[in-house]
Amino acid sequence: MKLTSNMNLTSWRTPFDPSVGSFSFSIERLKIPEVFVWNETRPYWRSGPWNGQIFIGIQDMGTWYLNGFHFEKDSTRGTVDLSFRVDDFGLVIYALNSQGQIRENSWSIEKEEWIVTWTSQRSDCDVYGLCGPFGICNSKGSPICNCLEGFEPRNEQEWNKKNWTSGCLRKTLLQCEIAKNQNESKNGNEADGFLTLNTVKVPDFAELSLVEQDECKNQCFMNCSCTAYSYDADIGCMSWNGDLIDIQQFQTGGTDLNIRVPYAELGTSDKGQKGKIVITISVLTGIIIIVIIAAYFICIRASNPVRKKQNRIFQFNKIEKPEGYTNNVIGELSQEKLQELLLYSFEKLATATNNFDLSNKLGQGGFGPVYKGILQDGKEIAVKRLSRSSGQGLEEFMNEVVVISKLQHRNLVRLLGCCIEGDEKMLMYEYMPNRSLDAYVFDPSRNKLLDWEKRFNIIEGIARGLLYLHRDSRLKIIHRDLKASNILLDDELNPKISDFGMARIFKVSEDHANTQRVVGTYGYMAPEYAMQGVFSDKSDVFSFGVLLIEIVCGRKNSSFIESENAMTLLGIAWIQWQEDNILSLIEPEIYDHCHQKNILRCIHIGLLCVQESAADRPTMAAVVSMLNSEIMDIPPARQPAFLLMQNMMNTVSSEERLELYSNNGLSITEFHGR
Repeated sequence: MKLTSNMNLTSWRTPFDPSVGSFSFSIERLKIPEVFVWNETRPYWRSGPWNGQIFIGIQDMGTWYLNGFHFEKDSTRGTVDLSFRVDDFGLVIYALNSQGQIRENSWSIEKEEWIVTWTSQRSDCDVYGLCGPFGICNSKGSPICNCLEGFEPRNEQEWNKKNWTSGCLRKTLLQCEIAKNQNESKNGNEADGFLTLNTVKVPDFAELSLVEQDECKNQCFMNCSCTAYSYDADIGCMSWNGDLIDIQQFQTGGTDLNIRVPYAELGTSDKGQKGKIVITISVLTGIIIIVIIAAYFICIRASNPVRKKQNRIFQFNKIEKPEGYTNNVIGELSQEKLQELLLYSFEKLATATNNFDLSNKLGQGGFGPVYKGILQDGKEIAVKRLSRSSGQGLEEFMNEVVVISKLQHRNLVRLLGCCIEGDEKMLMYEYMPNRSLDAYVFDPSRNKLLDWEKRFNIIEGIARGLLYLHRDSRLKIIHRDLKASNILLDDELNPKISDFGMARIFKVSEDHANTQRVVGTYGYMAPEYAMQGVFSDKSDVFSFGVLLIEIVCGRKNSSFIESENAMTLLGIAWIQWQEDNILSLIEPEIYDHCHQKNILRCIHIGLLCVQESAADRPTMAAVVSMLNSEIMDIPPARQPAFLLMQNMMNTVSSEERLELYSNNGLSITEFHGR
C-alpha cells in the first residue's frame, strides 16, 4: 500500500469497534519527511526526519530498513509518497491501533500467528513534547524529564509535580540578544557558543539548508534567532529557530544536536564535566574496593562446611532443597527475585479450618486434602495441605508456588499465601464456592445447571487461561495436568485453572522438552508424552481437546472403558463424527437446535486438538480464534490418539508401577492395529 502526504489514516475507536477513532496517521514536514500520529488535532508521536534510509528519530532503527521503506516526492502534485516493500521481510503489517500506537506485526511461520515486532510507543518519552520547550526526555533517567544545559524549569512547582509541559527557559540571556536589545555590540564580552548533545532525537520544526557541515555551524552562529543546528550527511544542515520541542535522549542511534548557549554556560559546563569525571572515578574506585571485600568474605563463607541453620523464611532462594533435587525451574526462577509471599502460621490456618475438621474438607487430590477456611476478618480461603502419604513433596510444592505466584489472569486461580513449619506445607487460595468442573459435568444431578451458554463460557475461559500460560504471560508455562477436576468455578461459574504442581516453565526459545518422570492423569495425556516423555504446549492442547469433548458430551474420556480393548470417549466421538452421527453423543441437557452449529464447531475443534501428531494440533492462539469464529474455515481433523486402550496393570510388577505411574494415575498404553 502507498501512503500519500495528502492522505490521513484513522484508527478504530476501540479494538472491537471499527468506527473512526481519536488517532490519525499522516506524513508531515515534506522538505524533510516525518511520520506523525495525531490525537484529534494535537501531535501525539513523530518519527523524526527521514534521511533516505531510516527515520533518525526512531531508536535502533537499522539500515536494513533501506530495502523496506521508500519515500518518493511528486513535484507535480507537491506530495510525498511512503511505501514499504516486503520482498525480503516475510509477511509484515503496519497498523495504527486504537491507543495511537503504530505496530509492526510479523507472521511467525513456527508459531502460526502474528507477533508484534515493533511498536512506536515504547516509553513515556515517545509521547510528543512530554518535557515541553527546551526539555529533554530520557526513559532511563529519574525523573525522565530534565532541562537542557543552560536552562531551568519555567514553573518550578509544576516541574516538581512532574508536570513538565511548561518546559524550560534560559538562565542567562545570549550575548547576541543583549547586543540586539541595546542596539550596540558588546565587543568586550565573549561570544555565544554551542553545546553538543549526542545520540538524541532532534526537535520538531527543522529547517533544511543544503550547505556543508562547517558552513552549517557558521550559518546558525550568524543568525541570532537560531537556537540549535544539526548536520546529517544524508539530510544536510538542519537548524531551529525559537523553542526546541520533543527532544529525546537515546542510548544508541539518533544524531548530534548543537544547542546555542551563552559563553558563561560553556565554562560552567566544562567545569561541571570535569567535576563529574572526578566524582565518577571516585565512585568507581569505591565500588571496586567494596566488591573485592565482599568477594573475599563470600569465598571464606563458601569454604566453611559448617553453616548455621537459619529460621525457615519462605523464600525459594532460602528453602532447603532435598538431596538429589535437580529441578532447574526453581533455580531459574530464584534468579527472578520472587517477591516473598504472605506467610501464614500453622496455628492461624488450623483456627481458620477448625483444626482441619472433616466438615470443612472440600476434596482430595494427589497433593493432599483441601479444606475450606475462614480467616478472622471473615475472608474465605481454600487451604491445600500436603499429605505425608502423598507421592508429591517439596519439589511439587515449591514448583506450584513459584509458577502461580508469577501469574495474574482472570482464568487462573489466585494464590493468597503459604505456610511451612516443620513437616507442614500448605498453600492458600481464593475460595471457589462452586468447587471443580467435574462436580457439574459428570454429576447427573448437577449437569442440568450448565446450559450451553455456560459450558461455552467455561470452554472459552479455559482456552484463554491456557493461551496466557503458553504465550501472553512473561513466562511460557506448560501445565501438564489439565483435567476437569483442576478447573475451579467461582460464584458466577467462571473457570479458573488450578494445580500447578506438575507445571514446567520453558525458555522463550524452547518449544519442547523431555522428562524421565512422566506425570499427569490417565485419559488426558498426549501420546508423545505418555509414551516417550516428550512434552510441549501441544501436550496441553491435547488435554484441552479431551476436556472440551468431555464438557460437550457430559462424560469422562474413560467412562466407556469397561473391558479389555474398549473404546474411549475420543474413539467413540471420532467414529460418530465420521458417520455424521455425532449429535447422538451430545449431552441431552444442552442440545438445542439453535446452538447446534456452535456445538458441532466445538467438537470439531476438540477433535483437532487430540490428533495423534503434535504438529497437526493447533496452538491455543488458533483455538481461541476458532472458538470466537475469527477463523471461519476449520481444517478437517485426523484420527485422534488412544482410540483403543488396554490396561497393562496386570502385566507389570509393583516395583515397575512405581516407576511408570504418578500419584495422579498414569497408565501405560499399547496401540493395536484395526
